[in-house]
Amino acid sequence: MTRVLAVRSVFPPHRHLQSEITQALAGFLPSGPETALLRRVHASVRVESRHLALPLERYGPGNDFGTTNALFLQAALELGSQALELVLADAGLAGREIDLVMSTTVTGLAVPSLEARLAPGAGLRPDVRRVPLFGLGCAAGAAGAGHLHAYLKGRSGHAALLLSTELCSLTLQATDTSMANLVAGALFGDGAAALVAVGRDHPLYATGAGPEVVAARSRLYPGTEHLLGWDIGHWGMRMLLGRELPDLVRLHVAEEVETFLAAHDLKPSDVDAWICHPGGPKILDALADALALPDTALAASRRSLAAVGNLSSASVLHILDGIQNAGPPPPGSIGLMLAFGPGFASELVLLRW
Repeated sequence: MTRVLAVRSVFPPHRHLQSEITQALAGFLPSGPETALLRRVHASVRVESRHLALPLERYGPGNDFGTTNALFLQAALELGSQALELVLADAGLAGREIDLVMSTTVTGLAVPSLEARLAPGAGLRPDVRRVPLFGLGCAAGAAGAGHLHAYLKGRSGHAALLLSTELCSLTLQATDTSMANLVAGALFGDGAAALVAVGRDHPLYATGAGPEVVAARSRLYPGTEHLLGWDIGHWGMRMLLGRELPDLVRLHVAEEVETFLAAHDLKPSDVDAWICHPGGPKILDALADALALPDTALAASRRSLAAVGNLSSASVLHILDGIQNAGPPPPGSIGLMLAFGPGFASELVLLRW
């Protein structure tokens, strides 16, 4: 078993209502059908507000990939540093007590990677094991939790840290009127989150109020790699987003959830806390419909989507943070963390309080 000791999420200071962001992005397009479509898309995704890495007036056409990536590095390091400081304090650990640090982002490039740049300030040891992840996209928060669990099963006295830093707004293609880009511009927000977990023989295992990680599963769906990802070029990162994704979730991911739970003698109705990546309202609706979930099951995901938008890999950690802050579920409660990302792939993590 693995115990989550602490999870924290942090956001840049520039918070805007969805209507304000809609108005700003509409200003980059000529008045007409495309502007009307943008407004309809923004109104349909059930996002009420978002945090942005930059002041709203600094967005728009003109910045090249290099300039945008430099802005990513600056903001990502600031947010990542905050997340690490807070989560280590909550966990009751010093940076030198962390044995593995895993970092994930899909919204910018950093070599050396973010966790390497943040290690000295966070007090991490020079011999800390580092695993930077790129390319898992929105699935990486759940995947990272699963990878921490696999590591800690074999090193049960160790402590491990996961950092997710996603600045989705910096990938915006301001004048691209493709449906994929309009949806991305309506859904995604910026933020970072961090999680600390320990193995079962760690001194703090028994004292933690967070859930145990029971098991994790990864799944690729062959022939679907064209449905989700980035088209990367001199323009930066352009979203690839297939319209078939909700149907794929309905047809395949729901079955994956059921078989994963069945392997542990559980059914969807046994899950008390759903920590589901809010890929968008259609994704959540498809999953709820396929699994016959009650309206309340995905409430935490819908609240996260409304309050901060889709945070890519940081979303599931933000949702778990909210669940913990609201008062952990009663002992024995079952949780399921699930997320979807490029591949097309799903990541599942079984939790128990």
